[in-house]
Amino acid sequence: MTVQSVDRALDVLEALSEHGGQAGLSEIAARTGLPYGTIHRLLQTLLARGYVRQESDRRYALGGALVRIGGAAERMLAVWAEPYLARLVELTGETANLAVLEGDFVVYVAQVPSPRRLRMFAEVGRRVLPHSTAVGKVLLAERPDAAAVFQRTGLPRRTERTITAVGAMLEELDRVRARGYALDLGEEESGVHCMAVPVHDGGRTFAAMSVSGPAERIDAVEREELAADLRKVADDFGTAVFRA
Repeated sequence: MTVQSVDRALDVLEALSEHGGQAGLSEIAARTGLPYGTIHRLLQTLLARGYVRQESDRRYALGGALVRIGGAAERMLAVWAEPYLARLVELTGETANLAVLEGDFVVYVAQVPSPRRLRMFAEVGRRVLPHSTAVGKVLLAERPDAAAVFQRTGLPRRTERTITAVGAMLEELDRVRARGYALDLGEEESGVHCMAVPVHDGGRTFAAMSVSGPAERIDAVEREELAADLRKVADDFGTAVFRA
């Protein structure tokens, strides 16, 4: 049993999130299907509590009060993810990571390192642009505003393999959606390859799970087999986090 007003307030917050953190009244209405009057009343309450703010152009944006909740949730997500990342390390022998999207940036929130002497590290808390990482591609693959994200951030070249054109990047996201996983073949750091898959909350992607290592070791593994291992662990994690 749900409380309708709470359910609708969460719909409004999710609509703002899906529009990159800010949206107009008409965009919120289109996403939620709620009447304008209902949305306005909900927004007034969220504004008063600091969960939403109104910009100078009268559009609404996610508010600072969400930072406190988001920070705590992110820390818990890292704790919950650790045993699943450890499973990936056991299966692949490579470093396993969990990342989320914060605004236009990818943030690594958890990691279990490979036991091998030569291994990869992505520092927990590190923020990177999404275009040159497998986790970033996964996190943007289902986003309708991916092109706008790339326009805002630009596509700076990290290595000679980095995709630096928006059109080519959108084609890459098409491939990610089609095959269900993303690859970073030395696009963020030369000699390092990575595969990532989405973690779903029952429908949408809320995180990305990946393994990364030296190119020769990652390339030696049959790609679809590695993707299947990643998907199984990511699906188990998503189910555990969002189980009723």
